[in-house]
Amino acid sequence: MKLAMEKICLIYVTSSSRKEAEDISHVLLNEKLAVCVNILGEIDSIFWWDNKLVSEKEIGFLVKTSLSKADAVISRVKEVHSYECPCIIKLGVDGGDPEFLKWVVGR
Repeated sequence: MKLAMEKICLIYVTSSSRKEAEDISHVLLNEKLAVCVNILGEIDSIFWWDNKLVSEKEIGFLVKTSLSKADAVISRVKEVHSYECPCIIKLGVDGGDPEFLKWVVGR
């Protein structure tokens, strides 16, 4: 059985610390906005902010959710995140194990 892939998405987020990533993950999971969050670990981020080149250690994480909940996930992350302008990127899913994708949509 092939699922419509547009029903699934990943949301990539960065945070200032592992604790913040864990706290945001728990909010999303407890509010049933996500079925799983993978905290990827420390990353080196180099970016422009306030006309300065900045280099920071951050924590990257992926939120697994249905497309119908994506906007709510993005809004909720913005509400609880410490950054003025957090990195929140919605990524479409183009395939995968049908049983796993059904689990994501069905939760």
